[in-house]
Amino acid sequence: MRENATRKVSRGERTEPQMRRASLVIVEGGAEGSEFELDRESCVVGRGPGVDLALEDTAISRQHAAFELTAGGHRVRDLGSTNGVRVNGAPVDVADLKHGDRVGLGEHVLQYLVETRERAPRAFQVD
Repeated sequence: MRENATRKVSRGERTEPQMRRASLVIVEGGAEGSEFELDRESCVVGRGPGVDLALEDTAISRQHAAFELTAGGHRVRDLGSTNGVRVNGAPVDVADLKHGDRVGLGEHVLQYLVETRERAPRAFQVD
């Protein structure tokens, strides 16, 4: 679609925009039940200073993994950690995530959750 162009909407076509909220919930390793929202393009998990999600676990590297936003959702990328990253028990360097996947980092297991919500349409005030 060209910039500044409009689009004709058919009757009955659903026009409410949808919004997805993705988060990680700690299910093993300490602080079970804690939730961390993935609200940036990239969130780094580790035990060092300057990470977005810090976990107290000697089996986790200072900058262990990154959760990255993609066109289709999120993926997890190993940042050269000593003990690796596991998705649903399988070791990975990079993996696309789907709702319910379990990501193992050191002694911790994080569950990736996606919630689809309706977003209120944008409203503009014209003077």
